[in-house]
Order: sequence, then structure tokens, then C-alpha cells
Amino acid sequence: MQIWVDADACPKVIKDILFRAAQRTETSLTLVANQPLATPAGNLIQSVQVPAGFDVADNHIVQQLSAGDLVVTADIPLAAEVVEKKALAINPRGELYTPETIRQRLAMRNLMEELRSSGEQLGGPAKFSQQDRQRFANTLDRLLAQAN
Repeated sequence: MQIWVDADACPKVIKDILFRAAQRTETSLTLVANQPLATPAGNLIQSVQVPAGFDVADNHIVQQLSAGDLVVTADIPLAAEVVEKKALAINPRGELYTPETIRQRLAMRNLMEELRSSGEQLGGPAKFSQQDRQRFANTLDRLLAQAN
């Protein structure tokens, strides 16, 4: 299993959890972003800087991943592509995307986008909490244990 991270918008605390988990389980971890990223020393963790542009990082991840890999992303369309390729996808709040749930998440995303484009003021996502961080760590640990 390889872990891929859609790293441009990934919270630092989640990257730190990923760094520790990759080192503990000796799992390769690649952060993909359109800006330079600092990573801990070692050969398990790397970052890839892609050119700026719409979905460039997402496209890089989809092209590189294999079935069974794990992708960390809050991007619903990217998660849908990952699931379609028989890989795993979780968001930084610890939600595992499945073939069953991704359709619902895409529909909700599209509805919210439509409402925003019509001028609705909807507010953003809830503030990232300690519970979100713990849920992510627990989901990540479970997935890594299942892979080994």
C-alpha cells in the first residue's frame, strides 16, 4: 500500500499524523501539491510538486495510484475517481469514502455548488476539531492494520 495525500489543503496536524504513521508502519507516503512542502528526512516520505492549475495534483494522484493504495483528500470528485480505481480514500476528518457513500457525497456536493452559484449564503465546513483529528487517526490506523 502506498499513501497519497492531496496536500495543498490538507491540515498540518493531519500531515503530522501521516508522517508518524508512515514511519511506524514503514509505508510509503507521497504528498502531492502545487507548492514546495517540507517532509521529514528518510526514504519513505516524499513530496511531489506539480504545476499550478485546476486539478493538476488530483490528476497526478489518479495517474500514479494503484488498486489498494490509500488517498487522503477532502476533494469529493478526486475521491470518486480513487474509489472507481479500487483504491481507498479518506478525508482529513476520518470519513472513509466507499462506492456506496461516494455517490451520495457527489450529489450533495453538486447540490451545494448549485445553491452557491444561485447566490445562497451557506457558510463553510465546521471548524476542524480534536474529534476530527482523533477520528482520522483511528481510521488511518485501522486501514494500515488491514493492509499489513
